[in-house]
Amino acid sequence: MAKRKGKGPTPKAEDRHWHGKRQKARAVKSAKRTGTQTLGPAARAARAAEGRPTTGRPAGARRANGEVPELVTGRNPVVEALRAGVPGSTLYVSSGTDERVRESIQIAADRGIPLLETGKNELDRLTDGAVHQGIALQVRPYRYAHPDDLLTGTSPLIVAVDGITDPRNLGAIVRSAAAFGATGVVVPERRAAGVNAGAWKSSAGTLATVPVAQATNLARQLKAYQKAGCFVAGLDARGGVAVGDMEIATGPFVLVVGSEGKGLGRLVADTCDMLVTIPMPGEAESLNAGVAAGIALYEVSRLRS
Repeated sequence: MAKRKGKGPTPKAEDRHWHGKRQKARAVKSAKRTGTQTLGPAARAARAAEGRPTTGRPAGARRANGEVPELVTGRNPVVEALRAGVPGSTLYVSSGTDERVRESIQIAADRGIPLLETGKNELDRLTDGAVHQGIALQVRPYRYAHPDDLLTGTSPLIVAVDGITDPRNLGAIVRSAAAFGATGVVVPERRAAGVNAGAWKSSAGTLATVPVAQATNLARQLKAYQKAGCFVAGLDARGGVAVGDMEIATGPFVLVVGSEGKGLGRLVADTCDMLVTIPMPGEAESLNAGVAAGIALYEVSRLRS
C-alpha cells in the first residue's frame, strides 16, 4: 500500500485565506455588542478631517447614563410637549401644512431646537413604524443627580418615591416638591417611572429646577439618609400618625411616597422611622400618589414654617 503524501506543517492562523474575513466579522459583532458601528477607511478619514469621532453610534443607542433618547410622535403630542417646555434636542418634520405642525416649528425655533426636514420613509425608520403624522420630537436624555447631592442646606427636605410606575405621577410629585420647597426627589433605578416626556409635561416645567436622583437600592439609600441625620417617614394607609402631627419634620426630613393601591414595599416600609397617613373622613379608600404627595408636602411645609 502506497503511503499518503503529507501536507506539511499546519499554517499559522494569520496565513490562512479566511483569517482576515473572520477577524472583520468578529470586529463587527463586537462593535454591535458595545453600541458602536464600524466605519470604512474613507468614512474614518472624512470624520477625522472634520474633527469628528471615528466611531459612530447607531440610532437609539444608550447614552452613558443608561437612558435612551425618547421620540415624541404625532401632531398633538409634539405641540403639547413643546408647550410644556419638554427639552427637545431635534424636531423632525416631513410636512408643515397643519396648524399644529406650524406652531411646533415656531416654538422649536424660538427655543433654539434644531429643525430637520425629512422624508416620510426616513421618519418611519426613525420612529420604528409608529404613527407620527409627519412630525417627531427627540427628547434629550435626562441627567439624574446623585442621591447625596440632595442633602443641601441645614434642613434638607427630600421626597422619595417607591413603586410608582406612571411618569405622570412622578411629574406631579416633582411639581408639588417644587411648590413646597423640597430639595429634590429620589426614584429607584429599576421597575419605576423615570423622567421622560410624560413626566416633563405633568411637572409643568418644574423638572428644570428640582433635581431627580436615581437610587440603585431605595431602602439602602434611605438608610444612608438616616446616617446623614435625616428622619425618614413613609406615607402609608397603615400609618398611626397623621401627617399634620409630625413635629420631627421640622429638621432634615425624607418623605417616602408609595404607589396607589400597593403602597410602600415591605423593605422600604421597615426602613422608615415612622409610617404616617392622611386622615380621610370621606369614602375614598386611597388617593392618587401625586395628590397624596401634594397634601403631605403641604403639611410638612406648614410644620417647617
